[in-house]
Amino acid sequence: MSDETLEIAVVDDDPAVRDSLVTIFDLEGWRVRAYSDGDAFLADAKRGRLDCLLLDVHMPGRSGLEVLEALGGHNYAAPIFVISGQGDIPMAVTAIKAGAHDFLEKPFDADEVIARVREAVAKRRKAAEAGSKLGIRFNGAELLTPRERDVLEQIAHGASNKEAGRELGISPRTIEVHRARIMEKLGARNTADLVRIVFTEGAGG
Repeated sequence: MSDETLEIAVVDDDPAVRDSLVTIFDLEGWRVRAYSDGDAFLADAKRGRLDCLLLDVHMPGRSGLEVLEALGGHNYAAPIFVISGQGDIPMAVTAIKAGAHDFLEKPFDADEVIARVREAVAKRRKAAEAGSKLGIRFNGAELLTPRERDVLEQIAHGASNKEAGRELGISPRTIEVHRARIMEKLGARNTADLVRIVFTEGAGG
């Protein structure tokens, strides 16, 4: 993938950040589309293939989290990095739970940004080529019962206990019990760990 031209989108209201990222990707020979706010990107979102999206957390109008939600979170075809400052890390973690691949913390290291984007695109493609589906190909899937897989799918896509229970026809308390069992079986410490196990670590099988 090193010689391939990737299609990248950068959404950030700070011109200095946008220019910095555009320069980094231009030097790599990649094609970059830059947007100053989420609405501008969403209006243009269906314009051709996109390999990776970099999305600021704090923007006028729609926040990065709102844009992420509008894109469908985990269901979005390209990996999404959220851009955050040091004080935004808790929000960046929230974004990961909502479907972001990972976060990039300012100030950027050009080599690290390039490496992480390459890795994210490669993982996403590997998962797609393997026909990866939740509950089938992630590490530890064989340890879960069919019902636990159903619950995990709801959790990993951001559903609360109440929402998951309503969707699956079981009580929030039962969801809570399943969640505890799933975390124990997969060795996850929290919901963010579950999301990573399902969508990153085992995505390629």
